[in-house]
Amino acid sequence: MARTVLILGAGIGGIVAAERLRRRLSKEHRIVLVDRERTHVFAPSLLWLMTGDRKADAISRPLARVQRRGVDLITGEIESIDPTDRSAVVSGRTLRGDFLIIALGAELAPESVPGLFEAGHNFYTLAGAESLRTALESFSRGRLIVLTASHPYRCPAAPYEAAMLIENSLRRRGLRERTDLRLFAAEPKPMGVAGPAVSAAVRAMIEAKSIGYFPDHVIREADPEQRRLHFGNGVDADFDLLAYVPPHRVPRVVQQAAMAPEGGYVAVDKHTLETRWEHVYALGDVAGIPLRHGKPLPKAGVFAHGQAEVVADNIAHAIDGKGRVARFEGHGACFVEVGGGRAGMGKGNFYADPAPDVRLRRPAWHWHMVKILFEQYWLRRWF
Repeated sequence: MARTVLILGAGIGGIVAAERLRRRLSKEHRIVLVDRERTHVFAPSLLWLMTGDRKADAISRPLARVQRRGVDLITGEIESIDPTDRSAVVSGRTLRGDFLIIALGAELAPESVPGLFEAGHNFYTLAGAESLRTALESFSRGRLIVLTASHPYRCPAAPYEAAMLIENSLRRRGLRERTDLRLFAAEPKPMGVAGPAVSAAVRAMIEAKSIGYFPDHVIREADPEQRRLHFGNGVDADFDLLAYVPPHRVPRVVQQAAMAPEGGYVAVDKHTLETRWEHVYALGDVAGIPLRHGKPLPKAGVFAHGQAEVVADNIAHAIDGKGRVARFEGHGACFVEVGGGRAGMGKGNFYADPAPDVRLRRPAWHWHMVKILFEQYWLRRWF
């Protein structure tokens, strides 16, 4: 009997799940991938786009290319989801699956902080990274602030990498001594979920570059005309250029489907990514997985990738009975770019008890080269 797997979201998790299911299942079974975008952007490279080390077309690929692998791609706005029926309305059309995978990521919500969108550049989007690059090219002196508006957010290393890459760019242009570079973070420690040793190491990297670091500063309001930030703790900060990570939230369509609590994400089994609805899975940033020490599993592409493989294998097993039931065990890794052609590497088991067991390797040129190779691998392997 032919089955249909409906996948909502064509980010890293959705693409990996679709391709792996297509390889595992015979052609009588249909794999349907839905996204509102026509172009896939490799998000880890937005930091290089921001500093002028990449162009948009170098890190973007047409999503239509997934169809060459036998995946049905549907482009449209997801208007509603019914997890009980395993269906979604996409641009007025109802799609149903025997299995449903929610891989819609986290929604960026700069508008939830008054004035933030108008005040600066959201480098977590293609347009924002490009506008920040243009602003950096014309920047000559003053105070430059990197801001995380709230937490958690995807890729916990990224804002710290951004500050260090901007610092390196300013230094190359002879502008470092003219720039007061500061990082205001909503969270109390850098990459805190990875443990105190990793946090201390990242903070040391930031401070070694004379970047002012201000943790526990949650933005309340931004004044784009006065170029001033107002924080919840009563502190104000003026800026000449602002680069920010916006608040993240579960996608509105997921919230409207009552799949996530107010202010939270979709609850799943941490090993299988199953939700409370039969044959419905949620993976990647849209899923909320509490760890042993109470903090959530970070939102990062490496976890979406690993989870997608597990979900795909288990759906294939449920359909054809082949293979074994797979489990996601919480292992992950990420690069930490520090500028000057060097990067660190954090790696470990986030499901370890009583707390994640993560080690951060010292910055070196070869980790930077590995990241470049991974970027090339991803864009060639999947497109």
